[in-house]
Amino acid sequence: MTEHQQDAELDVAQNQQDAEPDVAPQNQQDAEPEIAEHQEEAEWNVAEWHGRLLVDRNGERIGKLQDVYVDVETDEPQFATVKEGFIGRHLTFVPLGGIKVGPESLEAAVSRQQVQDAPNIEQHGEELSQADESSLYHHYELNYTPPKTESGRRLARR
Repeated sequence: MTEHQQDAELDVAQNQQDAEPDVAPQNQQDAEPEIAEHQEEAEWNVAEWHGRLLVDRNGERIGKLQDVYVDVETDEPQFATVKEGFIGRHLTFVPLGGIKVGPESLEAAVSRQQVQDAPNIEQHGEELSQADESSLYHHYELNYTPPKTESGRRLARR
């Protein structure tokens, strides 16, 4: 390679490096509002889920969504409770991972039978016991590790 060719390649490389900083910040700035808007939209949708019909992955009715429980560390929705028309303080929990939002209902990624076979959880105020949380996660074959919080609980009702 001649000295002239090396200089030309160095000029091309330098021009590419000079151009990259101008492009990268613009792309980052463009992406940030989209992420924030999407997050706000997701939070708004969860607030609208109260009272909506919840069906299983086959379209079978589970019940009406009553409350949403979020992960205390990430504030992400993890479980919902459903109202099935019976009186009492027994809660039926349904995992929200993989939920599909439709025009008439919310479709959970589990079967109605899995929900019916879920452990019976008695409500004790706003929180579940650590043992109740663990049994829910294990029933639905989800990973459960207690958070490093004072209460040791992962879920909180919102």
